[in-house]
Amino acid sequence: MPMGNVANLVQLSIDDITVGYDGLPVVQDISLTLGNGQIGCLLGPSGCGKSTLLRAIAGFEPVIMGDITMEGKLLSSVTMTVPPEQRQIGMVFQDLALFPHLSIAENISFGLRGWSTAEKAVRVKELLALVGLPSMENRYPHLLSGGQQQRIALARAMAPKPKLLLLDEPFSGLDASLREVLIPEVRDMLLQENVSVLLVTHDQMEAFAMADKVAVMQAGKIHQCDSAFNIYHEPKTRFVADFVGQGEFLRATIVDEFSVDSALGLLRSPHAHGFVKNQSVDILVRPDDVLHDDDSDVTAEIVTKQFRGSHFLYQVVLPSRQKLYCFASSHHNHALGEAIGIKLDLDHLVMFAESS
Repeated sequence: MPMGNVANLVQLSIDDITVGYDGLPVVQDISLTLGNGQIGCLLGPSGCGKSTLLRAIAGFEPVIMGDITMEGKLLSSVTMTVPPEQRQIGMVFQDLALFPHLSIAENISFGLRGWSTAEKAVRVKELLALVGLPSMENRYPHLLSGGQQQRIALARAMAPKPKLLLLDEPFSGLDASLREVLIPEVRDMLLQENVSVLLVTHDQMEAFAMADKVAVMQAGKIHQCDSAFNIYHEPKTRFVADFVGQGEFLRATIVDEFSVDSALGLLRSPHAHGFVKNQSVDILVRPDDVLHDDDSDVTAEIVTKQFRGSHFLYQVVLPSRQKLYCFASSHHNHALGEAIGIKLDLDHLVMFAESS
């Protein structure tokens, strides 16, 4: 599953690797590529193997099978492993790990071994300007806010000009409002440095805001590697459909190669779907696929409601007892148990064989 266009210069290539502990595989048969200057993301639930894969790329874990190469140079195989300090890979951990007894300048320049004092000073000044914290060389980490500490940790990782930067849940310790502001800023900084980046997160909004390509993982395998848009709108597996975004599955029956019959009537696909007549399927329905429409002949009862400022997110139950999510303007403040008119606004059908 390639991550990125092979027409780009390939910075990182992972070929059918398996990594595990005590002989038991944690990630299996993983393949992906990351282009030069591209930001990729490993997205998945806790325990799916994201951080283990990142540690193997960094050189902290050996591979049981497969190869890891960067710019065509072999970093890991079954028979050899290049030490982490020789890989030209930077890493930002979840806890940031800034040195409290060192100044900001000393933290950033910590990894600049072999650089002259003058070269270090120039690089520190350059990076502080890049992360929007000029003139902070002499401060200490405890005097900075969480967002500022995050920027300094990033600057320290970028200081030696690594060929690849690995970010392991770097924003998890920040509150939601700060993450919303900081993540686009961090993305811009990384693009300015033109460094290839691989981010690990379980937060899909974080992945969507940061990454050019997202690899969705579960149980040590990659289910789909694609743009955020395609992963949301065209999930390839039921797990991806269920894990990414919010939605419900609507039961339906295949009528012909373009049509299905559901509790919301006959639905048509612009493309042949590949299922056989009379086969039972589940159709993925996102909240934005269901519109509140007072003039609709189809009604559903509100069973839950969440106020989200500009809109409500209703969960409604159809007469068939199937449930769907529905967005409605915040001016439409309906009560629990109330029946409202709804209609589908699906421009394509995402279907899976009905689960048992």
